[in-house]
Order: sequence, then C-alpha cells, then structure tokens
Amino acid sequence: MQNRLYFENLDTFDREKKELMTKIEEERGTIGYYNLPKQNIDEILDFVDSFDKNIENIMVLGIGGSSLGAKAIFEFLKPMEKPKRELFFFESTDPLNIEYLLKQVDIDKTHFLVISKSGGTVETISILKYIFSQKSNKENFTFITDTGSNLDKFAQDLGSKVFYLPANVGGRFSVLSVVGLIPLALCGVDIKSLLEGANEVSDSFFNNKEINSTLLDKAIFYAKNHEKYSINSIFAYSESLKYFTEWFVQLWGESLGKKHRDSICNIGLTPIGLIGPKDQHSFLQLIMEGKRDKTVTFIKLKEFNPKLNIPAITLPHLEALDILNNISFHDLINMQCDSIIEALLNEKEIPVDKIEILAVDAKSIGGLMYYYELLTSLVGQLLGVDTYNQPGVEAGKIILKEKLSSISK
Repeated sequence: MQNRLYFENLDTFDREKKELMTKIEEERGTIGYYNLPKQNIDEILDFVDSFDKNIENIMVLGIGGSSLGAKAIFEFLKPMEKPKRELFFFESTDPLNIEYLLKQVDIDKTHFLVISKSGGTVETISILKYIFSQKSNKENFTFITDTGSNLDKFAQDLGSKVFYLPANVGGRFSVLSVVGLIPLALCGVDIKSLLEGANEVSDSFFNNKEINSTLLDKAIFYAKNHEKYSINSIFAYSESLKYFTEWFVQLWGESLGKKHRDSICNIGLTPIGLIGPKDQHSFLQLIMEGKRDKTVTFIKLKEFNPKLNIPAITLPHLEALDILNNISFHDLINMQCDSIIEALLNEKEIPVDKIEILAVDAKSIGGLMYYYELLTSLVGQLLGVDTYNQPGVEAGKIILKEKLSSISK
C-alpha cells in the first residue's frame, strides 16, 4: 500500500509529530484495537474447522461497528472468489428489509451470528426476538458480546457458543477482532492474510518506516485545517470498495464529531464516501466548483483481475470513441482516476492525496482498514476529542427506551 500526498504548504512539524507519537504510544497501552493485528486466532480457526458443513448461510444480527467492517471486507473480496458461505447482514428494523433477507435463505441451513458489545442494542435484540420465535435451538446461534452482558447471560442460559470482545475495543474499531474475523472466516476469507496486511501497516507506522511520515503529515494537515477543510471525502475507484466507504463514514464521523475535551466547543470533520467513475457524474461538480471546504483521497487498485479488454471494433456513428480500442478496463478506470486527480490539482486549493493498494485480496483490505483506524486516532488526538466514545448517539437511545417503556406500561 502506498499513499502520496499532494498537499500544498506541507510543513515538517517535527515537534508536533514527536509529541503526537508519544501520545499514540501511550494510548496504545490502553486502547485495544492497536494490538489486534498480532492476536492469536487459534480459537477462531478451531471453531471454523468444526463448524456444521451443512450450513450454507451466515446471517449477522448487528448494526454499526458490529456489521459495517465485516460487510466491507466481504463485499470487497466477493468478486474475486465465490464465498464458502453466503453472508447476510440484518442492520435495520425496516420490516421490508427483514422479510426480504429471510426470504433469501433456507432457514434450516442458516446460522445466526448475534453481535452486540453492550448486549442491549435495540435493533439487534428486536430482530433476535423475531428470529428466535421461529428458530430457537442453541445450535442455530453464536453470540459475540462483552463478558457479563445481558446478551452473554442469555447465550449462557441457551447453551450457545459465545465469543467475547477484547478489552477496550470499541465497536467501530472492532473489524479485526472476533466481530469481523468470525463471520469472515466462516465464509472462507483468509483471516491470517487479513491480519498480516494490518500488521504490515502497524509495523511500518510504529517502527518509523514509510507509512509513519505520511500518516503523521496527513493527520496534522487535517487537524490544523479542520475549520477550512471540514469535509473529508474518499473517492474510491472500484465498485468493490463501496461498503468500505460506508465503514469509513461511520469510523470518521462517530469518532471525530465531538465536543472538545476541555471546552464546550463542537468539533467535527464530515466524511463523504464516493465511488469512481460513477460519482464523477454527480458529486465531482461540487468538489470542482463548489466551496473549497473539502479534501479528497483517491483510492486506486494497482491490479484488477480479470483484465478485460475493450475490443477493437468500430460502431457506426461512434467512430470518435475508437480511441478506446484495445484499452483494458483496468487501464481505463485508472486513467479516469488519474485524470480527475490532475484536474483537481490544476484547480488549486483542493487538498488531494492518493492511496494505491496492490490487489483485491485480504491482505490489501486489512492494511487499508488498519491505516484508516490509525489515521482516525491521530486526528482525534490532535483535535482534542475523545475518539472512542459516542455520547451523541447515546442520547437518542435513551429517549427511545423511555418511549418504549411508556408504551409497555
């Protein structure tokens, strides 16, 4: 994975970098996600090896950090290899969606993976109630939650298998924990390679290799310019990265939209997820000629397989586009990306950077996701917010439970 910054007026900020690394090293001792790339996964692999071979579908009951990361990885890898099992996600209380998903599977050949860190997520438990009323054998369920949660107690009484989240790993930073690894491994994803990719980024960052300077420069630029460039967009040039951009939106928005630690000031960076070349024909106009308040990160794939070529044929009345003849779609989509980068650089005052990942494989996506987790932590430190809480989300949950309680009385 390579990341090139095209930012103008990028100072060295040596003192700031040193101070930031000191804070991150301290945080590394208490925040659990930093150490996930080096975890022991023997229990997960044993569970997968002994799993019922007759199960054809895995259905995840989870929302936000309990689903978005695994979904991003699964959908990224799916075009390259038929999954061992199909993977579905219940992420909404929308009755149309619930009914639609259940119609996609034979429930007797389906295993339900219930994920809730707190054990009291309304969306997850409401769907669990609905499914449990139809299928209630302990063998139909596996649970992932915090030790001692009410969901843990329910699972223990039921006699189902329970996995526990590592200490101090928040939901939106949990993709490389059991939350993401178990559903992915059950569907045939190479989770060893996934963690290897993350570990390479971790090693490069914490051992002061290439990615260290780039990440620090990028984080400092975002933080110092957070009022001017308050919108951070990812422009990913592969349809396979669509759900990665959704994961990024949650990670960035929920982590960095906060009140300042030492004041009542509201701070926030707004994430936008775009897919090229599709969004060249929509959102790009706003970037090019709208208010200069956006940064743009382009993500390219170095290798696409298979390499499809545009045939050398001439279509009547469309001769002007014979310039496409014999061009591979691989080259075309990357030329489209490079052309937009050049166009934005010509405009000035639009901070641009480019990430290039090697291929559509587990190692590449593991590295990319860990990179963004690190970047989020760095920017959070610089902005002076608590990156790992979400009081704004909790307020609505409290009101909802009050409303539900008043109805049930």
